[in-house]
Amino acid sequence: VAGIAKNYSATEIFFTDPDKHFPNKRAIINIIKDLRRVMFPRYFGDETPTGTNPEYFIGETLIRIEDSLRRQLKEALLFKGAENISEEEVETRVNEICKNFFEKLPEVQQAAFDGDPAAQSKEEIIFSYPGFFAIFVYRIAHELYTQNVPLMPRIMTEYAHSGTGVDINAGATIGEYFFIDHATGVVIGETTVIGNHVKIYQGVTLGALSTRAGQKLAGVKRHPTIEDNVTIYSNASVLGGETIVGEDTVIAGGAFVTESIPAHSRVSLASLKVNVRQPKKKPEETE
Repeated sequence: VAGIAKNYSATEIFFTDPDKHFPNKRAIINIIKDLRRVMFPRYFGDETPTGTNPEYFIGETLIRIEDSLRRQLKEALLFKGAENISEEEVETRVNEICKNFFEKLPEVQQAAFDGDPAAQSKEEIIFSYPGFFAIFVYRIAHELYTQNVPLMPRIMTEYAHSGTGVDINAGATIGEYFFIDHATGVVIGETTVIGNHVKIYQGVTLGALSTRAGQKLAGVKRHPTIEDNVTIYSNASVLGGETIVGEDTVIAGGAFVTESIPAHSRVSLASLKVNVRQPKKKPEETE
């Protein structure tokens, strides 16, 4: 006890300082859950919005979300700049962020049904597709990221990451009709730019060539640009801030791409052979 208590006084361990502010991780996750309920009613709760007056359900839920969001935004803003920002400035920023955020929600409310021929219905995608959920959370987190909200966007995307295996940084810019098939093991870096109607498969990495420079790379374009109508198959890696994959390109599974690809290309792997060896005798003959 004495040893741990002594460590509390170290500058590296600042969570015991009563003047430090932290957003609440559980509250932020509950905001995600409530937003999912209001955008996809009856899928994730027992609510039954009135057909003629859904505004009552929407309004009541959004009021609850706004109340929680305001409290977490205030904590996050004070965490980032507790010594340099006044309470009045925090309140002004919270009002501005909330206004912009709620105005964007109708655009965030989207689905990915047409991208998957295996899906039996849109309901199946909303209920059970991890890629759909990861993209949904990214869209919400991205709206806060673009307004320079600290901590909260990362908490949101890591919540989705932990449940789906899909790691989409909130800073990535992703267009319409983006779809991740068999979603797991996907990594999309902070400065990635993805166009419209892009489809990627499991294990794809859209990453940086090197991060050795650490914080010196903050704000630098270090992840690739994927233009419209590109398909990237499983376990392919596309790396580098100067790498541009032109529109209507298909990249084969397992490819390692570090240079730009012209539009309308087909990227495949060369010199890869599949060798199948059969036993000299059938198993039953060796018994």
